Amino acid sequence: MSESKKLTWFRRTARLAAFLALVVVVVGAWVRLTDAGLGCPDWPGCYGHVHPAQLADQVDAINAANPERPFDYQKALNEMVHRYIASTLGLLIIALAVMSVRNRRDPAQPRILPWILLPTVVLQGLLGMWTVTLLLKPLIVTLHLLGGITTLSLLWWLSLVPERRDLKAAERRVRRLAIVAMALVVVQVSLGGWTSTNYAAAACTDFPTCQDSWWPQMDFGNAFVLWRGLGIDYEGGVLDAPARVAIHYAHRLGAYIVTVVLLAAGVAAWYRAQTRPLRLAAIGMLAALALQLLIGMNLIWQGWPLWLGTAHNAGAAVLVLAMVTLLRFLVPRSEAPRFGSKL
Repeated sequence: MSESKKLTWFRRTARLAAFLALVVVVVGAWVRLTDAGLGCPDWPGCYGHVHPAQLADQVDAINAANPERPFDYQKALNEMVHRYIASTLGLLIIALAVMSVRNRRDPAQPRILPWILLPTVVLQGLLGMWTVTLLLKPLIVTLHLLGGITTLSLLWWLSLVPERRDLKAAERRVRRLAIVAMALVVVQVSLGGWTSTNYAAAACTDFPTCQDSWWPQMDFGNAFVLWRGLGIDYEGGVLDAPARVAIHYAHRLGAYIVTVVLLAAGVAAWYRAQTRPLRLAAIGMLAALALQLLIGMNLIWQGWPLWLGTAHNAGAAVLVLAMVTLLRFLVPRSEAPRFGSKL
């Protein structure tokens, strides 16, 4: 097999892994939104078994031992499906690392990112375990979400073929704006994760106002306490209403800022683009932004249906992928050794 074919297979595998990572993120959102995070209160198994179906003759004993959290087969199944898909993703990431070593003589072969992904996915596994053992602590669950988004972004970066060209001065300015936009998207995704893990999504039932007010009663001091000690069961949330409203409203205000900056970055990239791939990346990012805004508003107006909540999480992941694509096509030739083949 020639070197170029090896690299082609590497990128195809990275693309498959990126798709699987997106599935993991979406299924993880489904698990969180269906309150299935503690469907299996141990890790990595489920009540000591590999599949909840094996527990049919133990349900009464489980319920007697845990009357505060009776066994729910569907929740347990949701959680284990998430774990098994994530485990399959881990195997693909190991394969990418091995492929990068076998194809190391190809100057276009990414060499660093495949090995960065290995500790990243190990950390993700640990965060998944701590999510269960620390009883859905919001900081851990939010970090678990960010870890999934990071894994997805790195895999998608690996799957894309850079353009290898010098950027015009106007494109360099667009790149700086796109980096700022990407940073804001990460902050906004973090706020979204904090909103979900603190059960604050339904704290505001109207839009664009919140509780019929442009500035409702809020408790920011209590809303963003990152660590509240051990042994607290966070299922259902522990914050009072003003703190949850503060979290929701912070996420909403962040959305306004992100929208303005991403619109500026997308329009600038489309207008200043010197190549068709960059122009298409800008259009794709603007489309992802519009879709996410539409989902977010309808999520409130329609009373938080489960499928729309899951779609909102998927939309955030797609928006991140669109930003990664835009930045990938804004890597100049002069920085290719740092951001191109060696990565």
